[in-house]
Order: sequence, then structure tokens, then C-alpha cells
Amino acid sequence: MAESSAGEAGRERKSVLLRLDPAVHEALTRWAADDLRSVNAHIELLLRQALAHAGRAPKDAGPLPRRGRPPSSS
Repeated sequence: MAESSAGEAGRERKSVLLRLDPAVHEALTRWAADDLRSVNAHIELLLRQALAHAGRAPKDAGPLPRRGRPPSSS
């Protein structure tokens, strides 16, 4: 399928360089693995939850990408 999901149509995801304490990274890695997510996906989930909790969630943010491997292009 060549179509992207409704929330991501025409939207390019942003890349961010993040420096973390190694112990924090290790804790995030274990937590993400427990939830069967990548560290990147887990950080995005946590940031979105923190934004919502603070009443700062953007109204135009697309949905989180589906969990699991992206569909193959072949």
C-alpha cells in the first residue's frame, strides 16, 4: 500500500537529537521493551502523555504510528 495513514498524509516527521544519561536510556530501553515498543516510539508516547497532562497537547497532532513493523512496500 502506498497510502499513508490519515494523520500523517503530507506530514514529515521531525528528527531530534536527544542526549540522555546512560542510566536513563537503559531504563527507557527496558520499559519500551516491556511494552513491545522501540525506544523512539516510547519517548514519543511519554512526551504526548506529558503534554496532555499539562494541557498543552497540540490539537493538530497526528495519531501515533501503528505499533509493529511498517508494511512492506513490495
